[in-house]
This record gives sequence, C-alpha cells and structure tokens, in this order.
Amino acid sequence: MEITRNGSRDGMIGSPDLFTGTVYVEPVFGNPEPFMVNAGKVTFLPGARSNWHTHPAGQMLIVIDGTGWVQEEGEEKQVMQPGDVIWCPPAVKHWHGATDTTSVTHYAVQQFENGENVTWMEPVTDEQFAAE
Repeated sequence: MEITRNGSRDGMIGSPDLFTGTVYVEPVFGNPEPFMVNAGKVTFLPGARSNWHTHPAGQMLIVIDGTGWVQEEGEEKQVMQPGDVIWCPPAVKHWHGATDTTSVTHYAVQQFENGENVTWMEPVTDEQFAAE
C-alpha cells in the first residue's frame, strides 16, 4: 500500500497550447502498471477552458466546486455544477471549463489506450465559448 499525502503533488498552470485563460492542474494519481488510469484536479478561472479534444478510452469529469460548461461538438453546451458526473465517451470531441463569470473545479479521470489518454485539438474560439 502506498499513501500520497495531500500537498505532496506539484500542480502547474495549464499550457496555453492546450487551454485558454488561467487553468491550474494538480495531479491526483498517475498510471503505474497495471493501473491504466490517471486523474487530475483541474481549476478553471472565469472564462478559462480546454481546447477541443478527445479521449481514446473516454473520460469522467467529477465536478467538486463552482459552475462550468461542457460541450460535445455539434451539441449545445451544458452547465456543470458540484456533484455532477460527466461521462465523455471514447473519441467524442468536446471541451470543458469555467463559465464567463464563474470558476469551476473538477476531477478529470481518463483511461489509457495504447499509451495515450488524450488527443488535443484546436482552441475553443471566443464565439464558440459565448454561444448560447
């Protein structure tokens, strides 16, 4: 058994190549063999969001604080709030982040497939983000 103590994992500001706005990413756990899942705690400040992306084996988002948005390509964006659990199926193009006026924090849990857990794509435009 191994215990990783709270505060012992270094977080980082999300890369501007992958996110718009200020995003803080804290690793929760990695994927040591044979465990093929990893997780991060991600906080988006108002207006911040991920780029469009997919996950080869899907992703679970567990919202723990604030209010944010999540959107599947071709669908309307949805509100996400504490206690919500969002399943993003494999290969579904989507984005998630804060609203324009509120921050949001969620755990992001994704499984690896062939050594990959995410495929990053283009940024979500301001027009896409603001769309009703």
